Amino acid sequence: MKIGVLALQGAVSEHVGYLEKGMGNLKITGEIVEVRNNYELDGLDGLIIPGGESTTLSLLMEKEGMFEKLRGVPKIFGTCAGAILLSKNILEPVNGQRSLGFLDIKISRNEYGRQLESFEAPLETKLGNLNGVFIRAPIIEKVGEGIEVLATYGERPVAVQQGNYLATTFHPELSGSTRFHEHFLKIE
Repeated sequence: MKIGVLALQGAVSEHVGYLEKGMGNLKITGEIVEVRNNYELDGLDGLIIPGGESTTLSLLMEKEGMFEKLRGVPKIFGTCAGAILLSKNILEPVNGQRSLGFLDIKISRNEYGRQLESFEAPLETKLGNLNGVFIRAPIIEKVGEGIEVLATYGERPVAVQQGNYLATTFHPELSGSTRFHEHFLKIE
């Protein structure tokens, strides 16, 4: 298995660390690649798009010519900013921000507040309980058909899946739990 972590900006080392250490039940045999250009997308079995700043990630992905090539990656897991990039509809995109449109969700950037308003909260998910870490997190305003909600915070979805695409508005790589990474690796 060859799993990439988009390494243009954001929480790259945390995801790579989870994959390299094999924490909990997370077992990966194969290669972990930090993806910095579109050539490093070749031959991936999956890609993690980490949190960071979604506009910056979008512009850097555009500059590297990644948008079209990402259509060939069999499965993608987006966390926080990565969830924004996977969505079909970004409310109020800025500075030419694009998304991949893989998940039929409507998402609003930074709706849980600024950096100082970041928080942690216990989450009951379909994958088990964990501590959700929300840092300038987006809010999923609406889910379309075919979206499975894996976790909510209050009444809002915070983890969703549609086919081979998985997204969380929180940072599972900071939760101390590998449940979402394990689930991602099992997606066929």
